[in-house]
Amino acid sequence: MAAELRVSCDDPRQFKRAAPVASQPLTTAWWCARQGWPVHPLAPGRKTPVGNCEACRGPDHDRARCGCVRAGRWCHGFHAATLDFERIGRWWGGRPDLGVGVATGPAGLVVIDVDAHARELPHRNRLLPGVGISAGIDLTGLANGFHTLGLLAALRGATSPADDASTLRVRTPSGGMHVWYRNDGGHRWQCSAGSGSGRALAWQVDVRAHGGYIIAPGTVTEAGVYRPVDAVRTPAPLPAWLARELQRTGHLPNAPAPGPRPVPPRARQAVLAASGRPAASGERLLRGLLAEVAACAAVPEGAAFSEKLNRAAYTAGGLVAAGHLTEDEAVRALREAAEAARPGQRGRCMAVIRGGLSAGRTRPLALGGRT
Repeated sequence: MAAELRVSCDDPRQFKRAAPVASQPLTTAWWCARQGWPVHPLAPGRKTPVGNCEACRGPDHDRARCGCVRAGRWCHGFHAATLDFERIGRWWGGRPDLGVGVATGPAGLVVIDVDAHARELPHRNRLLPGVGISAGIDLTGLANGFHTLGLLAALRGATSPADDASTLRVRTPSGGMHVWYRNDGGHRWQCSAGSGSGRALAWQVDVRAHGGYIIAPGTVTEAGVYRPVDAVRTPAPLPAWLARELQRTGHLPNAPAPGPRPVPPRARQAVLAASGRPAASGERLLRGLLAEVAACAAVPEGAAFSEKLNRAAYTAGGLVAAGHLTEDEAVRALREAAEAARPGQRGRCMAVIRGGLSAGRTRPLALGGRT
């Protein structure tokens, strides 16, 4: 692969057509930036972002008000992703051991992450969420995401993304594949993992879009190199059939509102019919959001965990401010969901919870006409 590069890596302006090269992170980062893909550092040899500075690890840290990103630091993972060539040069020029991540949402990308893990086959109803697979279909030999994605494509009369030679495809060290597409439609596609309890496309098939990141081609981890397949180095537009499947499986947000939405009548009736204990009613409202937080346990990265936890904490803060929930009950429920999804990260989780609760308390959430 090194033979593909014919220019010096000293000047980022030269990287208009050069492909990324394994073990040259600065070259890879500059190349990605030339494509318009914001990049951020990954921990040496790993798939996860570099850790935050000491200040950002504090229990009461508020990322929304943090000045680290504005100051050119890499704290907060893909939220720090940049196209600034000077900043990129400082990051990877001084730390060539860092990997390269691409913030998929700001980059206008939808990446289909196909896994090939050796796992027990689930029930056929979980292979393709929302698509009934009749008992007459022989599933002998079906063992991973390549097979479920191929089955979905076959049912739609389309080519599997894993076989789509028109777009950038990257082979992962574990035997999987990342299939990169452009989000030309302007939709805010959301991330997902496998066929979990939330949004999902197929068993052992993840989606990386808004709220997530993907490992750049050419990046080296302890497991190996992320190697592009064939000669195509640019993403093709997201196929129309695949866009329809993503919409069908809930990969578009229900509403763009940044704050808590009015309680739906159905949920409000459930609350009013409850035992009358305010905390129980508040907890009932939180269940849907807490379920999304807990579902992040199925995917170690790119699940928008912090954003989902912050959204749940913001809603809980509104319930606390309106008297429907005590703060102790809100913190306990949020902490339990967060620890189930990200065990061993209590400090980080509590920082997100406190920040979300604090912001939510400024907007009491009314239930049944009360404030």
